[in-house]
Amino acid sequence: MTKAASKGKGSAKARTKTVAYDVAEQLRTPDEMAAYLDAWFEEAPDDAAGIARALGDIARAKGMSQVARDAGLSRESLYKALSETGNPSFATVLKVARALGLKFHAQPA
Repeated sequence: MTKAASKGKGSAKARTKTVAYDVAEQLRTPDEMAAYLDAWFEEAPDDAAGIARALGDIARAKGMSQVARDAGLSRESLYKALSETGNPSFATVLKVARALGLKFHAQPA
């Protein structure tokens, strides 16, 4: 019995608590991380900002500080480069991919 019902005020409405979805929490293994990035390349190959954000999601899943160290970047510059408004250089993308343990693969279209 709820507190409100026990006081005779009728039934209490249950409140639904919502939390923001964070894909980084779902990326647990290297295979999941690679599949996530592959999906971005497959579904939105021309969305450079989206692909950069996907790299950012994977970096957050692995730990931004460690990825930044492994890529030879500051944590702040990594966050900025892989943010929604970031525009990382191709060299930065390659460094981050290497730090994440990911390889790019080319195939005929």
